[in-house]
Amino acid sequence: MAFLHSVALLCMWFVVPPLIAADNRYKQGDPVMLYVNKVGPYHNPQETYHFYQLPVCAPSQIRHKSLTLGEVLDGDRMAESMYKISFRVNVEREPLCELKLAVSQVEELRQAIEELYYFEFVLDDIPIRGFVGYMEESGFLPHTHKIGLWSHLDFNIEYNEDRIIFANVSVRDVKPFSLDDVREPLSLTHTYSIRWFPTSVTYERRGDRLRDTSFFPKSLEIHWLSIINSMVLVFLLLGFVVIILMRVLKSDLARYNLDEEGTDDMEQGDNGWKIIHTDVFRFPPHRSLLCAILGVGSQFLALGTGNS
Repeated sequence: MAFLHSVALLCMWFVVPPLIAADNRYKQGDPVMLYVNKVGPYHNPQETYHFYQLPVCAPSQIRHKSLTLGEVLDGDRMAESMYKISFRVNVEREPLCELKLAVSQVEELRQAIEELYYFEFVLDDIPIRGFVGYMEESGFLPHTHKIGLWSHLDFNIEYNEDRIIFANVSVRDVKPFSLDDVREPLSLTHTYSIRWFPTSVTYERRGDRLRDTSFFPKSLEIHWLSIINSMVLVFLLLGFVVIILMRVLKSDLARYNLDEEGTDDMEQGDNGWKIIHTDVFRFPPHRSLLCAILGVGSQFLALGTGNS
């Protein structure tokens, strides 16, 4: 039984994600790891990709964070970022990297921005979300279509004593880098700023703060229409399968329930899977010995497994 208990505890450890975030405490100047996670279209949060699949600033060697099964099923793909963040140390216009983008990479970014791709970072188990770029459409005749990339990000982090309470990203005072009419490779520099703000919110109440500030609209959090459509589709397919099986098997079941007098004639006309009924109800030779061996063998297997 000790073996079964160990297996059960191991399954619970991998399947059930931790309900409480890690209790991280920091001192002045301690490094704070920012993980990049995923990107995807804003109007379909279930469609996600790894952040480094886009032509963005990435380290030469990507180091992924070990994830629980719940995080994997949620689509998380956390990896270490190039952002250098120190606890309660403000940073202004710090260069992140300099990118040289080919025309194909620029077109990939343009397509992602047109589809309203958002990104998700994770800082001390706090999700930080923002849009990859900026798109503006105006006028009918003439029609203007402007696309820009956010090459600078402002991180605003709130803390209470030695703990991080909340974090978000802002581009309010940032001018996007234009990606219009790019016909040759271009170079751009990504930068970032870090600003720390004290708050009176306690660490125990930071979950309430996270729930109050939702990046997605409330209507996107629960896709009732998708759930209803899926349920209707399942019921329809199940009904069709049952109807087809009943119509196909109705005549066969009626013939199989006849008396044994017509068994020989029925066997001559059957072929394929239909002849299984002749073997299903046939007793094997030495059935008493077979039952005894199976019963005793199962008991020995259960005892041996439990004692180990």
